[in-house]
Amino acid sequence: MTQQIKAPADVEKAPSTAQKTESGIAYLILKSNPDGKVITAKDWVKLHYTGWTTDGKMFNSSIPTGEPATFPIDQLIPGMSEALQLGRTGESLRVWIPEELAYKGIPDAPQGTLVFEFEILDIVTPEKPAMEPTPGAVKLNGGLMFEIVRRGAGKDEIKATDVVAIDFTGWHQKTGTRFHSSIEMGEPLIGPVKAFFPGFREVLMHAHEGDSLIAWVPQELGVDPQGRELSGTLVFTIDIHEVKPEPKAIAAPDDVAQPPADADVTASGLASKVLQPGTGTRHPTATSRVRVHYTGWTTDGAMFDSSVVRGTPIDFGLNQVIAGWTEGVQLMVEGEKRRLWIPENLAYKGMPGAPAGMLVFDVELIAIV
Repeated sequence: MTQQIKAPADVEKAPSTAQKTESGIAYLILKSNPDGKVITAKDWVKLHYTGWTTDGKMFNSSIPTGEPATFPIDQLIPGMSEALQLGRTGESLRVWIPEELAYKGIPDAPQGTLVFEFEILDIVTPEKPAMEPTPGAVKLNGGLMFEIVRRGAGKDEIKATDVVAIDFTGWHQKTGTRFHSSIEMGEPLIGPVKAFFPGFREVLMHAHEGDSLIAWVPQELGVDPQGRELSGTLVFTIDIHEVKPEPKAIAAPDDVAQPPADADVTASGLASKVLQPGTGTRHPTATSRVRVHYTGWTTDGAMFDSSVVRGTPIDFGLNQVIAGWTEGVQLMVEGEKRRLWIPENLAYKGMPGAPAGMLVFDVELIAIV
């Protein structure tokens, strides 16, 4: 079970000492830092947080994981966005957010006034790169260009068979707008280089562990060569954190190419089959935090990720993963093993660097934490 953080004594109602905004948010500065950096609506912040409903029930927190969260301010619920701009880096706040500035009665979301405590650690807004290739950029085949802006300690160029851990942010060159980032997902992208889309694959094979670089990727080498989802040249900043030789893959199941006739199929198109019945009785909810072991394959049988190979299960919130995982793991009970066939529209939808097409996962739900 997730560690429960005790609610503050004034969780039910903001005290008279709380300050109030015109929108109806009440807040207390628990720890002041006048020299901290001011937060704007365009910033991304790294913070620890805990949220309660006014009856004192905790519904989410970064504290039990020990890992702070990163959020783009402009993608949060209105009350959180406004509240964080009341603070500075190095400060802690307690805020009361009325329902109309929170989830507005959305099913499965916390209801009513919400109370949050924020410890604002830093501003981590990714720097927007040059939208046009710089004079120092190197040109590769097909019009692909890149520049290493910071050289890392790695001695050898990355190989197609290596597994890398990278953080990236992508922009549309034409409009200069951001479309995706691993930073806001809260964890780096990890996978074998050969499984990435052509532009990422080619650039990474000219880089080294520890490098930071910019890549200008033409559409034909990009995430979606037809431009159905992401058209035109894309610009990426990439930080290469770790490079390891590819581990021995787990063989794909015989039915990896398509769901068998005895698979259960939901209205969304998610197919699944129980491989091992569970020992528990509880099902996680869409906002539960779970601990799992898993292995993932593309439908051609190529393994692209596995906690089993790494030897360590992973914890995550079901509201922080692809839609197919959110739906599929809720079908399970603790101790159960299940195979999921997740169609692309419930998987990564052509996200840069992520596996494409329908994905197949074997998942073991170890615990609802």
